[in-house]
Amino acid sequence: MTTKVTKIVKNQIIGLKEFRLDTEKYINEIEKGASFVVVKRSKPVFKLTKIEEEWETIADFSHLSGGGISGRELLKALKK
Repeated sequence: MTTKVTKIVKNQIIGLKEFRLDTEKYINEIEKGASFVVVKRSKPVFKLTKIEEEWETIADFSHLSGGGISGRELLKALKK
């Protein structure tokens, strides 16, 4: 049985169009530890890298369907 070894590349340079066309692939690579510098017309625009921080959930509205909630509902949930 062979084991596939994935090489993690730091600061690999990719084009903006390439990133837009295959975003999911780059997200998967970033989750594994890779990072990318995105260029537009040969100039660096931004860097993609994994966030190492933990995010705190303040309010979870993922169970709601439709167009969101009213401001009153949001404020009420945040006061809890």
